[in-house]
Amino acid sequence: MTTQTIANVTLTTQANVYFDGKCVSHGFTLDDGTKKSVGVVLPATLTFNTGAAEIMECVGGHCEYKLAGSDEWKKSGSGEKFSIPANSSFEIRVTESYHYICHYA
Repeated sequence: MTTQTIANVTLTTQANVYFDGKCVSHGFTLDDGTKKSVGVVLPATLTFNTGAAEIMECVGGHCEYKLAGSDEWKKSGSGEKFSIPANSSFEIRVTESYHYICHYA
């Protein structure tokens, strides 16, 4: 099931803008201290590095992704998730807007 709303958050109003505006996100913190971000990736092929482990939840659109060390592109669409290990990277390929929630593990 796709997350539709998230209640009781403290939102960082300053956007995180990556890759000349091809990815824009906002960070937020839940009441229990859990940190997440929500954003959109516009059509592009981009490489992201991770510090913490991440779970990418698609809430709109779709993408293809390839984890570090893999040659296989996988698909992720609305309601689907994929995980990226800590201190790693992944490539993401988007042909239409990809809307996501990033859950930091």
